[in-house]
Amino acid sequence: MKKLSKKAWIWIGVGAAVLLLVILLISGYNGLVDAQEAVNSKYSTIETQLQRRADLIPNFVETVKEYQSFEKETYLAVTEARAAVNKADTPQEQAAANAQLDGAIDIFVNAVTENYPNLAAGEQFRALQDELAGSENRIAVARKDYNDTVESYNAAIRRFPKNLLAGLFGFDAAEYFEADADAHKVPEVNFGD
Repeated sequence: MKKLSKKAWIWIGVGAAVLLLVILLISGYNGLVDAQEAVNSKYSTIETQLQRRADLIPNFVETVKEYQSFEKETYLAVTEARAAVNKADTPQEQAAANAQLDGAIDIFVNAVTENYPNLAAGEQFRALQDELAGSENRIAVARKDYNDTVESYNAAIRRFPKNLLAGLFGFDAAEYFEADADAHKVPEVNFGD
């Protein structure tokens, strides 16, 4: 057997180092891709839950309309807010549209329960109200899961050495799903004088 020269060992060492670097590069890149896809998946879950809630609203409105006519302004506010949710593209737009829809639903539900107590006691109305409440809970969980995933992803693209890969391959920070600026305000309740 022929003994390898010192030069051959150097080339083997360089080749092994290059191979290791390529493996780390591929692994790091694939990890960032997986993290980015997790963010996209969690955002899709939020959109699905918002759409589910938006789809429940026409049934809720029709149930009320069948029982008693109600203020056109309230109906328009709910309809416009629902359309805004469907048009929103970014987490910030979704948050703003969602806050608008939340406010419209609150006004609508309060108006119905105050003005039409018999309807509020009805089985179909209660079932739809429970569905809306369940949707709100699922939306809250989906938002939390999304923001947790965004936190992990954003940390990954900022940590060394993945930050070098993120910059090289164009992995940008993801946006958090944040509450609307007016969400911290206490809603005004008016029971009519």
